[in-house]
Amino acid sequence: MSRARRLGLVGFALLLAAGAAVLIGFEARSLDEPVRLAAPVRFKVHPGMSFARIAAGLAGQGVIAHPRAWVFYARWSRLAPAVKAGEYEIQPGITPRELLTKMVNGQVLLHSFTIVDGWRVQDMLAALRHNPDIMTTLADAAPNLMDQLGAPGTPSEGQFLPETYRFISGTTDLELLRQAHAALDKELNTAWAQREPGLPLQSSRELLIMASIVEKESGLPQEIGKIAGLYLHRLQLGMRLQADPTVIYGMGESYDGDIRSADLRTDGPYNTYTRAGLPPTPIALPGAAAIRATAHPEKSAALYFVASPKGDGSHVFSATLEEHNAAVASYVAQQRRKAAAEAQR
Repeated sequence: MSRARRLGLVGFALLLAAGAAVLIGFEARSLDEPVRLAAPVRFKVHPGMSFARIAAGLAGQGVIAHPRAWVFYARWSRLAPAVKAGEYEIQPGITPRELLTKMVNGQVLLHSFTIVDGWRVQDMLAALRHNPDIMTTLADAAPNLMDQLGAPGTPSEGQFLPETYRFISGTTDLELLRQAHAALDKELNTAWAQREPGLPLQSSRELLIMASIVEKESGLPQEIGKIAGLYLHRLQLGMRLQADPTVIYGMGESYDGDIRSADLRTDGPYNTYTRAGLPPTPIALPGAAAIRATAHPEKSAALYFVASPKGDGSHVFSATLEEHNAAVASYVAQQRRKAAAEAQR
C-alpha cells in the first residue's frame, strides 16, 4: 500500500473518530436535557427486564430521545443492574439522568384506595372490584373473607378501618384488606386499652359495634362525641337503643330508602326498637373518630335527638321525652313548610 493511501486511511479514521466523539458528546449532553412530554407517562419495568429493553420501550413512548447514550451511561456507571422493577410515573421536565436515579431508588408510582367512613363491607368490596389498579382475587360476596385474613368465625362487617391506603401496582385486594384489617385491630385495641372507665361495654367487640352505630348516626364531626354519649347513656340505663340504622341494616336488600312504622315493629336481631342491648355485629365500618368518641364519649344528660330544623345535618338533643316531642314537632312543621314552598314553585 502506498504511503499516500495509508495517510488517506488514517485521515479517514481520524475523521470518523472525531465525528463519533462529537456524536457521543451530543448524546451525552442529552442525559441532562428535560424530556419533551406534554403530560405524565406511566411505564412498567417488569422483573428481569434488561436495561436495553427498558430504554427501547421508553424511546418508543417518546420519553428517551437518545436511548443509546442512556444505555451506555447506565452500564458505564454500573447503575443498569440496580434498576428496580415496578410502575413509574415520568413527569414532564425530568431528565434521563434523573429518571435513571428514580428507577435505581425504586421510586415507583403509588396508587391510592380510600375506604369511606360508614361504608358496609359490600360497598368496600364493590369499590375494590372497580379499581383498575387493584388485582381482583376475591369473589363478589367473599363469604369466607375473614378466614382468608386469619380470623375465622369473625363477621367481616366493621373489620376494616376507613382510611386512604397507598399501594404499588399489582397489589391484590386481599393484600390491601389485610392492611386495612390490621389498621382496624390497632386502632380498636388502643381505644379499648385507653377507654373511659365505667363504660357499659364488656369488650372491644362491643366497642366496635357501638362505634358503628355512632358512625351511621353522626352527620357532623362536632356531634360525634355527644351521640356516642347519648347511646352509651341509654345502654347504661337499660333503655333500648332505638337506632334506625340498625333496623335498616337488618332489612338488607328490602330497604328502599324509607323506614316505616311497620319496619320498626318487625322483630329481628338488628331491630333495636324491639330488642334491648347491642345488635350481634357492627352495622358499618366505623372510622377512627367514631371509635375514639365511643371510647371517650361526651358526658351528657341527653337521651333523645332528632334532626335540627336548620337543615345543616345537626341535631337537637333532649334530656326528657317531653322536650324531644317538642323538638320533633318543630322539625315536622319545618318540613311541611318546606314541602309547601316547593309545591308553589
